[in-house]
Amino acid sequence: MDMSVNEVAINKAIKKEKYQQLKICKPKILARDAAKNLGISECELLTCRQGNGVVRLLDDVETILNQLILLGQVMALTRNEECVHERTGIYNNPSFFHQNHVSLGLFVNSDIDLRLFMDHWKYCFACAEPSKDGIRKSIQFFDKSGMAVHKVYLTPESNEYAYDVLVKKFQHDEPDEIISFVNYEAKPAVRPDTAVDWQGFRLAWDAMQDTHEFVSLLKQFRVGREQGFRNVGGDYARRVSNDAMCRVLEMVRDRHCEIMIFVGNRGCIQIHTGPVVKLNQSVGWFNVFDPIFNLHLNTDNVAGSWVTRKPTSEGVVSALELFNSDGETIATLFGKRRPGEEEQTLWKDILAELPAYSLTSAA
Repeated sequence: MDMSVNEVAINKAIKKEKYQQLKICKPKILARDAAKNLGISECELLTCRQGNGVVRLLDDVETILNQLILLGQVMALTRNEECVHERTGIYNNPSFFHQNHVSLGLFVNSDIDLRLFMDHWKYCFACAEPSKDGIRKSIQFFDKSGMAVHKVYLTPESNEYAYDVLVKKFQHDEPDEIISFVNYEAKPAVRPDTAVDWQGFRLAWDAMQDTHEFVSLLKQFRVGREQGFRNVGGDYARRVSNDAMCRVLEMVRDRHCEIMIFVGNRGCIQIHTGPVVKLNQSVGWFNVFDPIFNLHLNTDNVAGSWVTRKPTSEGVVSALELFNSDGETIATLFGKRRPGEEEQTLWKDILAELPAYSLTSAA
């Protein structure tokens, strides 16, 4: 049964009060964690906080994305439950494609490199929130379930005037309009191994000409990603210790190997290409703190790590792929490689040194 306007207003006020009480007890709590603590989505939390540095924008996310270049140098943030990927740069070179009821977007440049699955992008907010360095301004995008898919934060080098103009231009006409959040359907269960044509799967893997064909391969044989790795053969996929990403980043730093790090969620994949230099490990977290690239990996939640080799028309491409306990991708690492070039020998050597998975290494 739908709530009345008054009931919605009361419900928002209650959630706002609970959030304020939570902030008193935990002043440094992040919005994502606060929402989880309150049992609501992060987007729903923002709807309760409107008028207190939070402005709902129009749902025209593609147009707003095209305007981000006006902000100058900003920080792009994409995350999932286990990993946060932050990259500083300018939103140059956007492009969007709409075909067969599928909408995709791209930002391809040396700083901000994104793959956008626009069918999931739904709501947009502007936020101006207190921080240790003053008021921190951002544009935040959410999917239809209220989960954050991407955030854009101003930096000291950003054009703050352009930000204020953008917020005013795209401010929602009816900010108190009731937002209906929709939960995504659970992923279908993976078929048992005995029901899969593994010989055919192996032959199809052999025949790949591009790494992007792999998703179609999984759909064709109706198998999960890790399930495919377990059964294709050790020459194409081998499981390694769950500290593999930490080890790889240390070797990459020490041997000056440039790499690509992909981190994403259902709506966005964000890519860093280049070196990593300043690494830091704390309890439960492994971090990169470089001038234009930061990464934060929750090491406690890495449940599966695999070195994979996929054939392409330009030679085999190797990757390190990380998964959580639900079989969802946390992050994927490749050696830096331009189109038409073979894979770096240095990158292959680094992956070859990773120890095999064992019950002790899973701890």
